[in-house]
Amino acid sequence: MNVNPIEMQKSLGGVSYPASKKQIVETAKNNRASREITKALEALPEKEYDSPAAINKEVGK
Repeated sequence: MNVNPIEMQKSLGGVSYPASKKQIVETAKNNRASREITKALEALPEKEYDSPAAINKEVGK
């Protein structure tokens, strides 16, 4: 999925790592992430993510 990495990082502000997919999606929604970013995060595999870079890497697959 092609999402803007800067917008992705803005939507992840306040996430405490490591974080579950559920925590990441909820934080993004609370930060008013765009629909495109929310959809990309909802498509992530169910696992713990240890950094924003790990999330960007997974979304970029």
